[in-house]
Order: sequence, then C-alpha cells, then structure tokens
Amino acid sequence: MARLKCAVLISGRGSNLQALLEACAEPAFPAEIVAVVSNRADAGGLERASAAGIATRVIDHREYEGRDAFDAALDSVLREMGSEFICLAGFMRLLGSAFVAAWSDRILNIHPSLLPAFKGLDSHEQALAAGVRLSGCTVHFVRAELDDGPIVVQAVVPIHPDDNAERLAARVLEAEHRCYPLALRLVAEGRARIDGARVVLDDAPGAKGVMINPESG
Repeated sequence: MARLKCAVLISGRGSNLQALLEACAEPAFPAEIVAVVSNRADAGGLERASAAGIATRVIDHREYEGRDAFDAALDSVLREMGSEFICLAGFMRLLGSAFVAAWSDRILNIHPSLLPAFKGLDSHEQALAAGVRLSGCTVHFVRAELDDGPIVVQAVVPIHPDDNAERLAARVLEAEHRCYPLALRLVAEGRARIDGARVVLDDAPGAKGVMINPESG
C-alpha cells in the first residue's frame, strides 16, 4: 500500500515535527512527510526538516491581506508539493472554514489538553487554575471551530500538587510525542474512521478514539 503523503505545518521549534519525522523514517510506517511549511522564517523546525532531507517552504502570513489570501497561498503550495494530508504541529494560525472544507477529514491537530477541556492558548495555566487532577493531550481531526473535531488519540498526564505550567507542559509534551505518531499511523492505515462527531477504530468497533497513559509502562 502506498504511504500517505503528509505535509506538516509549524510555527516554532518543531518538537512534534521531530517525533513525526522519526516515525516516518521507519520504512514500515504507513505515512511519509513530503513537505514542512511554516508561516515564520525563523521557525526552528525548518532546520529539523532540512536535516532530514524534507522540502520546506515559508509562507509569511504578514505578506497577505487577510486569512483567505493566506489560506489560498497555503493551499496552492501544499498541492504543488504533493501533499495528500496535513498535520498541524504547533502551527499558530487559524485556518479558515473554506480551507478546512477543502481538506475535509485530511487535517490532524495536536492540542495540549484533554479536549474538549481547555481549548485555545495557555491550556496548562487553564488546567492548573481549574484545579483538575488530570491533564494530557489530544490528537483530533480538524474542524472550522477552534480545537474541535473527532478525537483519534488522547493521553492522560496526572497533575502533581507542586506543578506549575512549565513542569506540566514538559510532561504533556512527552505524551504528545507518543500520541501524534500513533494517531497518524491509525489514520494512514485506514483504521481510524470518522462516524459523525467521533472516531471509530476498525479493530475496536464503537470505541471513541484511543487513550493511553504515558506514565504506565
């Protein structure tokens, strides 16, 4: 079976990009990264991609008049570079509804909370302020609404009594690096099927995504 051709969109250092690069470097992995695109020329993840021999492109959102123009340029570049699927990995731009519709069910995002809790920015601060005992991360299919869409994989990370945002973020990031390659594998193998607002796994009918505990084993 042909490997799924993915583009990864980034805005920063690209630690989740690195996790995907390492997974896709395995010959048996069902997806490959064909492009890394950033809206920032100084994004550290571009160097990671270049070191791995992956084509990169910068599309500076400040050069476009509005979201629609930026989205149109992004769409054109992704198609030109042979992308079939998109992984958002710290991409700090909201994609418009027309772009999301054009790539319907072909965009994954990772968010550092157990969605639907603590959407948007500062999710770790939100979790600590709410006094919850558990946090984590979520990989989900993208919808036009912020941090919304069918969930593929989640990981649970306990919140410790002495946690601050930085310590919690570091532990959640470790979980992210496990979750994103797993989610991409499930999608690329055709095992993650969207059924309305949820994801059903072919080998576990009726299951809503996958949840893992990164601190167990």
